[in-house]
Amino acid sequence: MGKPTGFKEHQRELPAKRAIADRLADYKEIYLPFSKDKVNQQTARCMDCGVPTCHAGCPLGNLIPDWNDLVYRGQWQEAIHRLHQTNNFPEFTGRLCPAPCEEACVLAINEPAVTIEQIEKEIIEEAFKKGWVRPEPPLKRTGKAVAVVGSGPAGLACAQQLNRAGHTVTVMERAEALGGLLRLGIPDFKLEKTILDRRLHIMAAEGIRFQTGVTVGRDVPAKVLASFDAVVLCIGSTTPRDLPVPGRELAGIHFAMDFLTAQNRQIATGNAEPSSPTATGKQVVVIGGGDTGSDCIGTSNRQGAQSVVNLELLPQPGPARPDHHPWPYWPTRLRTSSSHEEGCERHWSVMTKKFTGRNGRLTGLVTVDIVLHPGNAGAPRIEEIPGSQRRWPADLVLLALGFTGPESKPLADRLELKLDDRGNFKTNNDYMTSRRGVFAAGDARRGQSLIVWAIAEGREAARAVDIYLMGRTDLPAKGCCDLTLPS
Repeated sequence: MGKPTGFKEHQRELPAKRAIADRLADYKEIYLPFSKDKVNQQTARCMDCGVPTCHAGCPLGNLIPDWNDLVYRGQWQEAIHRLHQTNNFPEFTGRLCPAPCEEACVLAINEPAVTIEQIEKEIIEEAFKKGWVRPEPPLKRTGKAVAVVGSGPAGLACAQQLNRAGHTVTVMERAEALGGLLRLGIPDFKLEKTILDRRLHIMAAEGIRFQTGVTVGRDVPAKVLASFDAVVLCIGSTTPRDLPVPGRELAGIHFAMDFLTAQNRQIATGNAEPSSPTATGKQVVVIGGGDTGSDCIGTSNRQGAQSVVNLELLPQPGPARPDHHPWPYWPTRLRTSSSHEEGCERHWSVMTKKFTGRNGRLTGLVTVDIVLHPGNAGAPRIEEIPGSQRRWPADLVLLALGFTGPESKPLADRLELKLDDRGNFKTNNDYMTSRRGVFAAGDARRGQSLIVWAIAEGREAARAVDIYLMGRTDLPAKGCCDLTLPS
């Protein structure tokens, strides 16, 4: 423990944000620099608990008290070494992870949690600044070749681990650039793409081969995969959940990811696609209250929307941890993102009944207020409140309703892979699919989840592949013991 009384002397503090007017004028990250003195104070709040439940809250099993203590003592280089033992990409999780570790922090029982995510980000940024993050190519090659399909966080983590084991790794990506949703789905105000690119440059220098603009099963025939000693499918969960109500066919209704992807491509290329959806000057309604919906709100405001309304089917959570989600479990409670702060109306317990339009174009939508009751089979029963019907004007509706599974066809058919009842690739406990030598990891295996789970799955799948190819592995297992909390 860096300072036994630290949690009594210092309050939880995070970096200040740029003024809303300033950040709405660009797509740069929103947080201002955080001084080392402030970071030191925040690490001092870590109590180095006898049972560090933050380990269990983190799907990667990050050794959080260890690097908190090292930073407090000024041993930053050792801190990044300890952090990289369990996390390939702390610069991603330090910006994008919802931090289940903080909800599991012992201090969070009755005080604001340690700022674990921010400290993680500070460690990796200091490491890049000092030149401590360098390529680590393997000392020797095994002669085995592995194809990783998909370059999101699961695919990249899997590829880096397999490369470090000495295998020759080729990452295949169907988009024009690497990174999966890190590149095309996450707005730059949450993750500037220079952060992604600097890591990709290191991975290329380590000997990982990258192919972009290729769709496995179309541009790369399935039989080509047979030339590899193993294949890992990390294609994500990218099939969007639709809203099949009357008027869905009207122009002006788009899936959230189509909207976000168009904006990210425009920033990358400097050119707007003529047919891409835009919020400029429009009355925007975002349906869905999760992170993707929040990203749509922030992007809409930066594009100059006339107004932004956010509708959510579920009831509004309270600000505190509910009784049925006791510590250290992840609680459902009201969370306000930086995008919400930038301007939007939020409404809960609202169900869309139909879209309205004129001459084939969207003009609005009709909703009804609802109450959710427990259902017999786990799914809630919806009760509509009489007389609660409302009409909302809208020029653009963005559907941010989550994802139903991977775009598994034609891969599943051509490789004869079994799917589970949710449409994900079915695997055994060793991440292997129903076809020997073909593995799956990340959202394509477990369903839509968190970036930290994707990295954890990629690492564990790499261990499984290494054992399959070599009969043993020196790749590290998850950083904690069997304390993992349910996701």
